[in-house]
Amino acid sequence: MKVVIVTESFLPQINGVTNSVIRVARHQRDLGHDVTIVAPTRPGLEFEGIPVYIVPSIPLVKFAVGIPSLALTALLDRLDPDLLHVASPFALGAQAIAYAQRKSIPSVAIYQTDVSGYLHRYGIAVAKPMIDRLIMNTHNAATLTLAPTPTAKAALAELGVTNVAVWGRGVELDGFHPNNRFTDEAAVFRRQHAPHGELIIGYVGRLAAEKQVHRFRELLTIPNTRIVLVGDGPDRARLESLFPVDRVSFLGSLSGRDVQIAYAAMDVFVHFGTEETFGQTIQEAQSSGIPVVAPHAGGPIHLIDSGVDGILFDVTAVDSPRIAVERLINDDALRARMGEAGRRRVLGKSWEAINNELVRHYDVATTRVGRRALA
Repeated sequence: MKVVIVTESFLPQINGVTNSVIRVARHQRDLGHDVTIVAPTRPGLEFEGIPVYIVPSIPLVKFAVGIPSLALTALLDRLDPDLLHVASPFALGAQAIAYAQRKSIPSVAIYQTDVSGYLHRYGIAVAKPMIDRLIMNTHNAATLTLAPTPTAKAALAELGVTNVAVWGRGVELDGFHPNNRFTDEAAVFRRQHAPHGELIIGYVGRLAAEKQVHRFRELLTIPNTRIVLVGDGPDRARLESLFPVDRVSFLGSLSGRDVQIAYAAMDVFVHFGTEETFGQTIQEAQSSGIPVVAPHAGGPIHLIDSGVDGILFDVTAVDSPRIAVERLINDDALRARMGEAGRRRVLGKSWEAINNELVRHYDVATTRVGRRALA
């Protein structure tokens, strides 16, 4: 089968959309399918033997945004896909889905980004009605839309999107493993970033307004701690100016073994973003055996059993995040218990298992288009 993945984001951009696309592309390739990636950016002509084509784009907040063009139509004509996988569709993805609809090709749209929530965050909420209509029309044109959580599915239903199923995200269980904490690499990391034996409060993700990383300032009053922020993004320079260098380390983007060790060296993982449709880094922290503190909103609700494998803080209470983190920092046994529970929670969520679920969704989409063709 020829599977073409059209994505709004790809390498060198590192984020949840890119990570998911990489995992899906590898899985489809390993199953023996002919896989191609179409994106606004690329690391080279190929990625691990998978062809990558770029399409016209414009820069927006240091992010390449693909724009509809005849080039995409011509490229899809040439690739002649049997199925279109459209990751986090916006303008580029909407064109790809419309193409699939015209050609009676099954399309599976992956809902990953709360665009409307981001509009509020960036002060352009006036565009929300228009964007909501775009989201509804785009996803209703797809054969099948996959939302990452029941909450996200309900949000799409409120917009009028039909034919929605839930498909989560996987985690690399062997790479993000609690045993990494006992390696020499983790010991070196801790000596470098917590030289006086401080406990490490950590974060991994983009440094962008919607992630609310500036709120880590609320945790600076917790004694005997260091804050380690892993990631990059348009907010990095501003954030670096907000924090004392002797308490907060900005490590930039890490990948592979480096990010696995970073997780393992943390004592508590914290995420402040309230517009997450899922929360992939939360699962990576859980897989690493690290207790997580995150908002009682959006995706984290479905990833954390508060009080068991992490703590969901009250987004309406200003002190709630700090109180939750202090509770964990001050209780070694609680951190260990919640970290172990988090690891158990994700054991059934390997990327292989999650992508095998995706194959079944592909089959549903293909069957639906086939039934329409017979009608």
